[in-house]
Amino acid sequence: MSADAPTSTIVPAPPGLPACAQVDLDAISDNVTTLRDLAGRAEVMAVVKADAYGHGLLPAARAALRGGATWLGVAQLPEAVELRRAGIDVPVLSWLHVPGQDLTEAVQLGIDLSVSTQWALDAVATTGRRLGATARIHLKVDTGLGRNGAWGDELDALAAAIGPLQAEGVLTLVGVFSHFAYADAPQHPTVRAQQERFDEVLADLARAGLEPQVRHLANSAATLTNPSAQYDLVRPGLAVYGLSPVPDLGAPEDYGLREAMRLVAHLSSVKPCPAGQGISYGHTYTTPADTLLGLVPMGYADGIPRNASSVGPALAGGRRLSIAGRVCMDQFVLDLGADYDGAAGDEVVLFGRGAAGEPTAQDWAAATGTINYEIVTRVGARVPRVYLGEGSTAEGSA
Repeated sequence: MSADAPTSTIVPAPPGLPACAQVDLDAISDNVTTLRDLAGRAEVMAVVKADAYGHGLLPAARAALRGGATWLGVAQLPEAVELRRAGIDVPVLSWLHVPGQDLTEAVQLGIDLSVSTQWALDAVATTGRRLGATARIHLKVDTGLGRNGAWGDELDALAAAIGPLQAEGVLTLVGVFSHFAYADAPQHPTVRAQQERFDEVLADLARAGLEPQVRHLANSAATLTNPSAQYDLVRPGLAVYGLSPVPDLGAPEDYGLREAMRLVAHLSSVKPCPAGQGISYGHTYTTPADTLLGLVPMGYADGIPRNASSVGPALAGGRRLSIAGRVCMDQFVLDLGADYDGAAGDEVVLFGRGAAGEPTAQDWAAATGTINYEIVTRVGARVPRVYLGEGSTAEGSA
């Protein structure tokens, strides 16, 4: 699959900041528009969990809504509450809770709550009854992932209990959903098996008189590659931020997406160094020739993986380089080469737009043996977010 990704001008990072994560809100909006078009008749729930994958919860949520999302999804309840307190009134689903958690505010604010255990159903019903309110629930079904979700006898028991509670008026079944184990491998046999199981569960619920308003199964990968999994609602997360959930099948631009985050820093020093000098802790890198060293004021306290030592990519002076030696808590070194024509204060791009020739989050993932999800979500709170595009003035920096 290929599509023309919207383009936008790359803006240099503001001077004077050791580092920042530039977040293009227009990219988020445009990505959601692309996903909405791919989803056909299904609505789009933009997943903004984990501080919107590190991009900033409220700015990213508002940008996603501008792009056509009509739902928002988070894992944990405090982020759902934050969305409501900020005046966002679209349906918001929160799906990961623990026994004893106070659901009062969630029910009062009309937040949709996932239910996959008997204790959770009891807690929601008790809260609705106490408040004299009707709580909104989504039944989470485990169709084969082997993680969160009800299956077997517990699913049967939940299905039997929901009807009487709806009749009592303490809750309403808004949705039924599940999650793929292998959506990033669309031809894997579990994909079809999970869809078939999901359809069986929906049919069983219908026979029990339970008709949810929305059925949802597709994450980012399924939204991009599996139209048959769209149902009433799709739940893209990573793709909202312009990253490919199926990197083996295509780069973001192949799906009409563009990266929303550029992680940039400014060199804090540039100094000459002779050949044969060990660099950083343990001297795991030794300069092969006379050179210039550039000090980048970011480290593992900022989310730079320590195992990116000697392999993490960066772009400096128009040249693609790798980290020289170990990543430290607050800094790492680049071997800039003897012919580097620059100085302290120059911009270094750690990851950004692949189509513009910059290293990408996927490049970092490949270099460090992880996934691009982890690369963007681990960017630390010490790194300010600088927002670009529509809404950026109102959002400011976090």
